[in-house]
Amino acid sequence: MNQVSDVVKTFFEEFERRSNTFESGLAFQFSDPFTTADPDGNIQIVKTDDFLVGISNQSIGFQFVKIVVLDETQLDDHYVMAKVHVHMRFEKDPGQPIDLKDYSTYVLFIKDDLPKIVFYLTHENFMKIMQERGLLPTKQ
Repeated sequence: MNQVSDVVKTFFEEFERRSNTFESGLAFQFSDPFTTADPDGNIQIVKTDDFLVGISNQSIGFQFVKIVVLDETQLDDHYVMAKVHVHMRFEKDPGQPIDLKDYSTYVLFIKDDLPKIVFYLTHENFMKIMQERGLLPTKQ
């Protein structure tokens, strides 16, 4: 396992904090647009504003996210791949927490020690799992 640099560690600490508080600075941690992919081969080009609107939906009972950086691989002078473990908790119905855990891979572009997410890969299909757990409506 590779050592995680201070720049990447700090980036994900800020990303976690901003994700939990919905701070406006969260948008600056993404390139605009950025790319996402899931284990089913679905790929999307996402505008940062659209992404932020989607994650700020409190109706699904978002409680917190915890991100632990596990590994970092330098791809070249500006790109780093970071593998993380993500733990999210939702509580749509009071007293009934739903925990989702996943390993995810991020590709960051780093210039002047300022990382931005350019690619995000989930290793589980979060949309499907959230539908199965009743957090999101199922597609008809």
